Amino acid sequence: MAEMASMAPTSGGWLVICGWQAVLSGNGYLGGNQVVALIALNSADYVPQLWHGTLLFWAFILVAVFINTVTSRALPNIEIAILVLHIVGFFAFMIPIVHLAPAKASSHEVFTQFSNGGEWPSQGLSFFIGLIGSVYAMFGCDSVVHMAEETRNAEVVVPWSMVSATLLNGAFGWGMVIAIVFVTVDIFAALDSPTGSLGFPLMEITYNALGSKAGASTLIAILLFMTAAGTIAAMATSSRMIWALARDRGLPGWHLVTKLQPKTAIPTLAIITTSIVAGLIGLVNIGSATAFNAVISLSVSSLYASYIITESLLLWRRCTGAIRPYQKQLFPSDSTGDQDGDGTNRLTWGPFHLPGIFGIAVNFFAVAFGLIIFFFSFWPVATPVTPATMNYSILMTAAVVLFAVLYYVVYAKKVYRGPIVEVSPYALALE
Repeated sequence: MAEMASMAPTSGGWLVICGWQAVLSGNGYLGGNQVVALIALNSADYVPQLWHGTLLFWAFILVAVFINTVTSRALPNIEIAILVLHIVGFFAFMIPIVHLAPAKASSHEVFTQFSNGGEWPSQGLSFFIGLIGSVYAMFGCDSVVHMAEETRNAEVVVPWSMVSATLLNGAFGWGMVIAIVFVTVDIFAALDSPTGSLGFPLMEITYNALGSKAGASTLIAILLFMTAAGTIAAMATSSRMIWALARDRGLPGWHLVTKLQPKTAIPTLAIITTSIVAGLIGLVNIGSATAFNAVISLSVSSLYASYIITESLLLWRRCTGAIRPYQKQLFPSDSTGDQDGDGTNRLTWGPFHLPGIFGIAVNFFAVAFGLIIFFFSFWPVATPVTPATMNYSILMTAAVVLFAVLYYVVYAKKVYRGPIVEVSPYALALE
């Protein structure tokens, strides 16, 4: 994906839009219910209700709207501050837990014992189904791609941002998982605790490690802040994708959504649109948590479907030699507009490129890994399967594809001509 971002730093697409809309809703839902679980940790008399989580869900969305509109000029500085807190917060969270935990599991238990909590026929099948949770936690590396048209030197900055974010968060995530497993002596007790029953056993594990509700609440507040930060980023990503596809005339009401704020060039109507959709999805949670989970299940299946399609086409193109070598140009953002004598567009490698067999191997692995994740994203988490525990993501993904095809056949084919290639405003400034 980093290579493609270097070749054509643009944004938009039905599958990826719906996927990121689900990510935005999922982040808001996660943040709201983290607050609910934190209240349950500190108040034994508290009885959580579905609408409590929905109200707090809306609060997280409203904060994201405020940051992306009212303080939009300060968004780059806010993101830098979030990165600093992310790094500092990791150590602030992990050091007390590891140091103060009264009991720890042995290395043998951590690295050699596996739990098949879903009661699947084999440990291998359980592993692949459980992998989806880790995949969801690592979402976001492509978010910078969808901000590419607002980024200076996007052909270089965007791919390196994707790689560095993946390496940093992958290392932090791996370290946190190992540390938490070491301090978790009884996972089933954590799952059966008041916070565990709400889906947040980590809060009970943190409390057991510190022996103080005040201390545990302070550390959990760091996680809450980072969830809010993730919601802000998801809002920026989702709104830019909506704006980009509307600019390409691929969305209903495109002529309205493409309007930008005159003073800031912020896609305010796109932000409002994605916020309203997220708010309506939050209402679903009040009626049925199962239906809500069915909607946000699009996050994995839709995004990985879009990854597989683009990565497969890139693999085919690079294996057939259909991509021109990189040549430094005055206007790098025009590199996708090169044409042969017959008028057909030719792709050109960007400045970020893995050449030769190494690039093919990485590309092939990306496609293979994507196919595995896409396949298992449709599986339920445990057996036996009931209507309440069924994974409805295959239904939601098919509905998105069907709607997109019907919309194109009925109307969009009259106005949609593919992604619009624009010259970077920063390149124009060089004239």
